[in-house]
This record gives sequence, structure tokens and C-alpha cells, in this order.
Amino acid sequence: MRATVGLDLVERARALAPLIAGEADAIERQRRLTEQVVSALIDNGLYRALLPQNLGGAEAAPEIFMQMLEEIAKADASVAWCLGQNSVCAMIAAWLDPDTAHEIFNTSPGILAWGAIAHEARAVDGGYRVTARWDFASGSRQASWLGAHVRIIEADGTPRKSADGSPEVRTILFPATSATLHDVWEAIGLAGTGTDSYSVENLFVPERFSAFRDVTSALREKGPLYKLGTSASYSLGFAAVSLGVARATLDAAIALARGKHQSLQVKAMRDNNAVQGLIGRTEGNWRAARVYLYATADTMWRDLTATGEFSDAHRTAVRLASTWTIHQSAAVVDAAYHMAGATAVFRSNPFERRFRDMHAIAQQLQARDTHFEDVGRTILFS
Repeated sequence: MRATVGLDLVERARALAPLIAGEADAIERQRRLTEQVVSALIDNGLYRALLPQNLGGAEAAPEIFMQMLEEIAKADASVAWCLGQNSVCAMIAAWLDPDTAHEIFNTSPGILAWGAIAHEARAVDGGYRVTARWDFASGSRQASWLGAHVRIIEADGTPRKSADGSPEVRTILFPATSATLHDVWEAIGLAGTGTDSYSVENLFVPERFSAFRDVTSALREKGPLYKLGTSASYSLGFAAVSLGVARATLDAAIALARGKHQSLQVKAMRDNNAVQGLIGRTEGNWRAARVYLYATADTMWRDLTATGEFSDAHRTAVRLASTWTIHQSAAVVDAAYHMAGATAVFRSNPFERRFRDMHAIAQQLQARDTHFEDVGRTILFS
């Protein structure tokens, strides 16, 4: 598998949009990505956007990753969400020994998925043993490997502590065939992500298939991307997905306004001053959100590549910009949806699904209102 680099990833994503849009109904109906879409993403190297170059990945800068997801999200939010999730999961390769990472990511299809932090793994000779169930594993239906973030319990039952005294959390990895997938994802939006649950029973995980994810001192790869870490990469990626959904919804509203005549009105919607004003304001809101997100990412990335440090100030800036962008994108989608009137409620038109997808995104971890509290606290006490 060859590496794809730079804007080539964005161009490939844009070229795949017609295929993805054509598969969107099937994705929604089946509640998982279709084989055609997964194969196209693999063949075009998009799952490898954040994989180290030493493993044949692109190791792409955040801006490229964000643009790639934005283009995919314009065609279908579920595909973009899964691609974002699986791509960031692949960053853990930077914490694994090269042979282990090669085994996971260079054996087809080389896709990793995981869910939320939960449960414990017991330390045993040569590794860990675990019985547990985890939720919210977006992209798990196309994954060949699964992971879990677990607290480590020593053989005598005492919690293992990190250097700062907090519970030690490791990410363990295991073949998807070792787990049982539970079909539970019946959701209002992002229906095609297959964000199901998975469980293992008395599973042994060798030590080499575990890592201290997002711990800089444990990195084996030295590229600046991995000092950014997975948490901030999720924030930027999912904010970009929200921008793509909002852009597609607003474009659909603009196209509708150019031709639709409202009930009992002689003029088209585009001749209505209220519609014109709403389009202008909503367009401005979308552009402002996008510029803010990308400018924040660019400033952070330039400093990170120059200094080798992902500072607390940049961590706060990324969190604020990502959360605010998701909320602004939801507002753009709401405005476009209401502008479309009754047209928007029919599944045959390009509003209803995007409305549901956007509000599913806005309910996720990356969009929590508590992020604003965290940022505000940092500002007030700094």
C-alpha cells in the first residue's frame, strides 16, 4: 500500500463524493457503510491519512485531514464520521513497536476501531486478561482490529498507578474476530456509522498489543502529528465533518431557493428579501466558523512543528474552536432546514437526513457545552 500525501488526499476524497452520495441511501438503510464505499476508501488510501509514513501512511497535517473529511461529509456524514474515527485510531501506530503496527495496519483491510474508556484489564504474565463490553465503536463493522481503553489492575487486585498517582490507563488491541459485536445502533442520526457495542470474554492480550495512547514520552514515532495526539485530532476532525454537513445543507437550500415558489407567491424564493437576508447571514456564519477553525489549526500546527510542543494554550484553543464550529454548523443546518419549509421533511430531499446527522454530531463528546466552561475557567484563572 503506497502512501498518499498532501492535497492528493483531498482530491481523492472529492473524487469519491459521487460514489458515496449514490450509496448514501443504502448506508442509511443498512446502518453501516457499504462494501463499495469501504473498498473505495481503502483503495484510495484515505484510512491511512494519519498513519505514520514509516508504515506507508500519509502522516498528513491536520489541515489536510480536515479538508478530506469535509469533502466526504458533503456527500454523507456517516462515511465521514467513520473515516475520521478510524483514521484517528490509526495514530496509535506511533506508540506501538514497528512489527506490531505493521501486523495491524498493513494486513488488509488494516482498519482499527474502538469505543469509550471503560472497564479494567488484569495484568498477567506476558500481557493482560479482560472480560468487558464497550460502547460507541464507530466504524467497527469494517474494522479488522478493535481496541479498548482500560484501567490496569495488578495481579493482586490493586489498581496500577501512573507516575502522578492517577489510575494507569492503557489501550489494548485485539483482532475483531476475538470480540462479539452487538447490533445496538438505532440512532436518530449518523445511522450508517454502525456505532455498535462489542465485548470480549476472558481474552488474553499480549503486552505488545497495548500502548499508552497520547502519552508523549511513550512515542516511538517523532513526527509532530503524534505530539498533537488523538484527542485534539478527534476535535478537529469531527468539527470538519460538521462543516461539510453544514455546507451541503446550505448549498441545497440555495439551490431550492433559486427555483422554488412558496405557496400563493408569484415570485421565486430567491426574490424574497427575507430569504436573501437569511442566506447572506447564514453564509457569513458558515464562512466565519470555517475560517476560525482552520486558522486555529494552522497557528497550532506552525507552532507545534517549530517547537515540538503541543502547548496547553493550543490545546485550549483547539477545543474552543472545534466545539464552537460544531455548534455554529448546527445553527447553519437549522437555518437551511427551516428555510426549505415543508420540502425539508421528505426523505427524498437533501435536508431531513442532514438535519438528523448534524444534531447527532452536536450530541457527541466533541460538542459538549462543558467544553466552554473548561475554556472559560482556563481564561479566568490564567
